[in-house]
Amino acid sequence: MSDTLGPAAATFEFRGGYEDVDAHYQERGWTDGLPIVPPTEERVQAFLRWTDRDPREIVGVLPPRQGEATIEKLAVNAVMAGCKPEYLPVVITAIEALADPVFNLDSVQATTHPVAPLIVVNGPIARELEINAGENAFGQGFRANVTIGRAVRLVLMNVGGGLPGVGDRATQGSPAKLAYCVAENEAESPWEPLHVEAGLPADASTVTTFGCEGPHNIQDHHSNTARGILLTVAGAMGQAGSNNLLARGWPLLSFGPEHAATVAKEGFTKAQVKEFLFEHARYPLAKLGREYQHAQLARHDVPDRPDTMVPIVRKAEDISIIVAGGAGKHSCWQPTFGDGTRPTRRVIARRDGTPIRRVTDLRRSSA
Repeated sequence: MSDTLGPAAATFEFRGGYEDVDAHYQERGWTDGLPIVPPTEERVQAFLRWTDRDPREIVGVLPPRQGEATIEKLAVNAVMAGCKPEYLPVVITAIEALADPVFNLDSVQATTHPVAPLIVVNGPIARELEINAGENAFGQGFRANVTIGRAVRLVLMNVGGGLPGVGDRATQGSPAKLAYCVAENEAESPWEPLHVEAGLPADASTVTTFGCEGPHNIQDHHSNTARGILLTVAGAMGQAGSNNLLARGWPLLSFGPEHAATVAKEGFTKAQVKEFLFEHARYPLAKLGREYQHAQLARHDVPDRPDTMVPIVRKAEDISIIVAGGAGKHSCWQPTFGDGTRPTRRVIARRDGTPIRRVTDLRRSSA
């Protein structure tokens, strides 16, 4: 059996049955409250055959404990989460992205805000692993989404020390803190996908991480025009309670395919959608309490007038857009931890940085 703590993933012998093993992990605080798959040495080795990296390689140092996230520890936590072995390259890439100082994992782990890392996978590997991008994309029922998201959370707890009430000080938390992983619905998107927008080739596979809240639903079953839908979206995003209103930052809009198709049919590009939302996703300064108004005036160059409309971003380009979900006139947006975190992105690649087209290209034989 593998212990998830310490300088390396140490092993120990456990003679009890499954219930005893799970109880031991629960008592030690090594799980998220759900039952785990025991990380036997045999299972961990099976996962390590899906990477060309040394098990002792440190992918990142994760706060607040400043734990060293080695490849082996990531494999241990991926086993515990119920991943298939071939999911390991995505878990590794996600942790690389979260360890980027720009993401500011230290604050994300320790804040009272209900922020959680959202893992967005693009490219052919998302399809190869059947990471759900369609109906119920942010919900239950799809092993890849749930277990990859859960593996990342277990790493943040067991290696990073983001334990509830200790390293993680969330006031109320969020179900997104259990598992938060999705693929972009590139097949039904009328626009270039997230990674292509960033300048990467379409056949690259990437992981983009957002420090954000759970999805906030935006329903509009009545509008049949781009402007109508975008005004509804802007009204949902321009709300008083999110960190983006006070701290701005980099929020995410997850368009449902039907809404996206209606907007794009009238010729709106992604850039034009962002410009529209920058201008319209605002909240009246006069509707805020005076104390909150003073905070706005102190942090941002906004006029102290009754007609001032406060933006949720500093510029249009700070809004990210993906298409996700299936049939239905619903979209959602994910407020972020304000300017306390920025999206980060990594290409799923070999140890030497060469992008891979399929995770099966990494699999090594057991010999």
